Amino acid sequence: MAESENGKDGRSAAKRPKIDAEDENRNAGEQSADNPVADFQLTRILRDSPREKSIFIHGKVKDQDAVVILEKSPFRQDSLSELLKTSQLKLEMQNDVYSTYQLHAPPQLNEIKTTVMCPATEKHIKKYLHQEVFLLEESGEDYRNLTLPYISSQSFSVQWVYNILEKKAEADRVVFEDPDPDAGFVLLPDFKWDQKQLQDLYLIAIVHRRDIKSLRDLTAEHLTLLTNIRSKGEDTIQKKYGVPPSKLRVYFHYQPSYYHLHVHFTAVEYNVPGCGVERAHLLSDVIQNLQLDSSYYHNRSLSFPLRADDGLLQRFREAGKI
Repeated sequence: MAESENGKDGRSAAKRPKIDAEDENRNAGEQSADNPVADFQLTRILRDSPREKSIFIHGKVKDQDAVVILEKSPFRQDSLSELLKTSQLKLEMQNDVYSTYQLHAPPQLNEIKTTVMCPATEKHIKKYLHQEVFLLEESGEDYRNLTLPYISSQSFSVQWVYNILEKKAEADRVVFEDPDPDAGFVLLPDFKWDQKQLQDLYLIAIVHRRDIKSLRDLTAEHLTLLTNIRSKGEDTIQKKYGVPPSKLRVYFHYQPSYYHLHVHFTAVEYNVPGCGVERAHLLSDVIQNLQLDSSYYHNRSLSFPLRADDGLLQRFREAGKI
């Protein structure tokens, strides 16, 4: 499902590059189901990430702005033998026991995940443009006086979330649902996970309640909801994918990538962007903190990263907080 890591435009997520809901662009524009980028004309490279084997590009598709993300798909254990047997190798260098080659894999084993946003908004384009990142420390008072008014003034649509909860979209992707209106949630794979291997397992739990925007809204009243997500989410993942709770990282983002409470379930060995200490809050820690103090997240200072062009960063600057 899925997150700069400022995450104000839409969906998770994240991460490998984070791709949020607005980025997935499920409802905007009609494109060819066969090749939506056949007419793509490159304008510029927004960001290149060699380490993550991904690139973000801006261009035009039939006179409409478009952002395309290209990501090399992870290697799959079940196809390694076929990959080595059927690929063509071109020797580059050989010295004693060491040799390097250019390996040309057959098309079916050389996939590149392609995410298309068209028509792309200025928010999409800015989101993937490389920018400076600042780490802010937000007190409870800062949240009430700066962040919450900013969030309320923006049009951050979560209609795509409601479409999932109402089974108007992605119903076939839901792997578990607890329909309880207060403690219930749906669990489904994040779009960053291709579900072909468990090393980069990534699922999202989206709560049915619509009155909880983020970590800041949580109190002891929500402990039943949170413990329900943890127990049933972990149980579902163990039964369906064979991954025990000890191999899962279960956490919130703050700031979140979209303002409807959701929980991330990722494989511990998957070093997904957004899982660092500056943004991720373990669900188990959140539960314990609320058990000790119902107003913990109303009052405690929280840090999070923002990109240079983020409107919230400007609010903090104007208030002399940076």
